[in-house]
Amino acid sequence: MTTEGADIRGDVLESILSHVPLIHILPASHVSKSWNHAVFSSLRYFSRPKPWLFLHCQNSRPPYASSSSFAYDPRSNHWLRIHNKNPSLQYASAIRSSSNSTLLYMLSPSKFSFSFDPFHLTWHHVDPPLVWRTDPVVAMVGRHVIVAGGACDFEDDPLSVEIYDLDARRWDACDAMPAILKDSAASAWLSVASSSKTLYIMEQVSGVTYSFDPTSRIWSGPLDLRHDENIFLSVIGIFGDNLVLVGLLGNSENVKDVKVWEVKGKSFEILEEIGIMPKELVEKLKGEDASINSIKISCTGDFLYIYNPREPEELVMCEIGGEGICRWGRLKNPAVSDRSRVAEKMVLTSADVGLGDIGKAAESGKVRFSICE
Repeated sequence: MTTEGADIRGDVLESILSHVPLIHILPASHVSKSWNHAVFSSLRYFSRPKPWLFLHCQNSRPPYASSSSFAYDPRSNHWLRIHNKNPSLQYASAIRSSSNSTLLYMLSPSKFSFSFDPFHLTWHHVDPPLVWRTDPVVAMVGRHVIVAGGACDFEDDPLSVEIYDLDARRWDACDAMPAILKDSAASAWLSVASSSKTLYIMEQVSGVTYSFDPTSRIWSGPLDLRHDENIFLSVIGIFGDNLVLVGLLGNSENVKDVKVWEVKGKSFEILEEIGIMPKELVEKLKGEDASINSIKISCTGDFLYIYNPREPEELVMCEIGGEGICRWGRLKNPAVSDRSRVAEKMVLTSADVGLGDIGKAAESGKVRFSICE
């Protein structure tokens, strides 16, 4: 650091730092006490950290080696490549994510592995659930990891539910999923959202929704969150303390609109429209196929990311501001540099990331970052 650089101070320094990516701001905080103060003042008053989107890519066939990981920082509008050097992580099975959370997991007949810190520095390896499942719903609610449905046909109950208690370090069985979900009790047909206390499960085609409290072990519902008869497919996420619903209107061959609603009320009786995707972004979401049969979302804080699994080259971003005002944008997917990469499996997570998280990741030696060109 030059003498001239060290003389920069006050509002000028804070303004400059507001344009610097978090991974580069960390070293600046160690220059001096005044620079450290400027860093945190800049993050507080000029340009606050915003939730990151993470893309995790993996070979779709054994040995399931991880090929690449990326993160998008909306504060600096930069994509980062994450170089993973975690020696404790072995990809024994396909990696999966839990919608709208930081949770990554791998499930095999011999082991259940999961991680929920932003950069997945720590992985927990435990015995698998008692019931073998091929495509279950997996979600984290508080200190509980819930594994529901997705069981094979030869199992007695394809709707069975088990909960792993992180504190007690054991599995417990509880009441099965509602019988009405028997024909769709797999993550491929369901959309999942979880708050700190409750798990929400929605059937994407019908909109039928149930909630589950892991403390009382009680299922509640059914509820119909789709108050617009033109919705043919919908998914859910968490926005603040409320549910957010993303609905496709029209039909799969002719998607007329993509709308976002906030679901309010004690009985979820209020559906308040807070955004409608611009037409040009709907076309980007369709891609070359010109149709949409499913969508995936990742939602944290005020940010909502949407993509079409069949056309992953483009992602749509929605920042939900004050008074429900939405700012829309598109992101070029760095994990899909050419059509050959589409065959790889890609899952999304999202998380609030602060300077402390960056520091912890750097100190661990398990990951390093570089900015994508």
